[in-house]
Amino acid sequence: MPSVTVNGVRLHYEEQGSGPETIVFSHGLLWSGVMFEPQIAALAGEFRCITWDHRGQGRSESPRERSHPIEACYHDALALLDNLGATPCHFVGLSMGGFVGMRIAARHPELLRSLTLMATAADPEPRATVGKYQTLTTITRLFGVGIVASRVMPIMFGSSFLTDPARGADRARWTSELRSNSKTITRAVTGVIEREGCVDELENIQCPTLILHGDEDAAITRARAQATHAALRGSSFRAIERAGHSMTIENPSAVNLALRGFLAEHVELAQAGRSSRRA
Repeated sequence: MPSVTVNGVRLHYEEQGSGPETIVFSHGLLWSGVMFEPQIAALAGEFRCITWDHRGQGRSESPRERSHPIEACYHDALALLDNLGATPCHFVGLSMGGFVGMRIAARHPELLRSLTLMATAADPEPRATVGKYQTLTTITRLFGVGIVASRVMPIMFGSSFLTDPARGADRARWTSELRSNSKTITRAVTGVIEREGCVDELENIQCPTLILHGDEDAAITRARAQATHAALRGSSFRAIERAGHSMTIENPSAVNLALRGFLAEHVELAQAGRSSRRA
C-alpha cells in the first residue's frame, strides 16, 4: 500500500498511468481518492494520475488533534506534490479538495498548469449550515457514522442518484463507504466546518480554471459556486446535470467529458508553450 510521510503524517496515495502531463486528484470530505475511479479509468491512458487521502480520511493517518484544519491539508498537499515530483500538474479538487486546490493555485501559481474545481466554493461555511453540521459531528463523535448515515447521504448525493432504481448497487457501495469511517472522521469534519474563506486570494490565481457544479448539489449552492466563478478571473463554469455534491460518482460520463475537453485544450497550450521556449 503506497504511502508517504509528510509533516509527521502518513498519507496513502495511488498512482496510475503515465504521460508527459500529471493530473492530481484531491477528494471531498468523508471519502477518499476512490471517488475518482471513473476519471482515472478514463484518463490514465494519457496522463500520470495521482490521488491521495487527506489526513484523517481513507487510509491515511489521523493525528491526535481536535481538528484537521484545511491549512494543514494544504501544507500536506504541497509536501506530497514535492515528494512525488508531481509539479507542475493539473489539479482537480472536489469540495474540500477544492479548498486545498484554490490555496495552492493562489499561493504557488508555479505548481499548477490548470485547476478544476468541483462542488466547491471559496467562502467560509455559511452560518445557516454550521449548526446542523456541528450537531451531526457531535452525534458521530459519540455514536459513530452509522447512526447519521441516512441524514448525510442526501447531503452528499442528489435526488437522481438516490432514487434511481438502476443505481441500487452504487448506493449500497457508497453507503458502506460512508459507514466505514471511524469516529475520528470528526477531526476532518471540524476542520472543514471551521475553515476560513479564501475569496480574497482568488485574484492571485493565474492558471486556467474550470468550475463544475452539480445541479442537485445540496451542500454547495449554485449561488456560492457562481460567486467563486465571478471572483476567479477568466474561469469557466459548467453545470453537471443529474448530480449532487459527489458528481464524479453520480454522473461520471458528464464529468469526464467536461474534464477531458478542458484538459485537452490546456495541455495543447502548455505543450505549445514548451515548444516555443525550446525554439
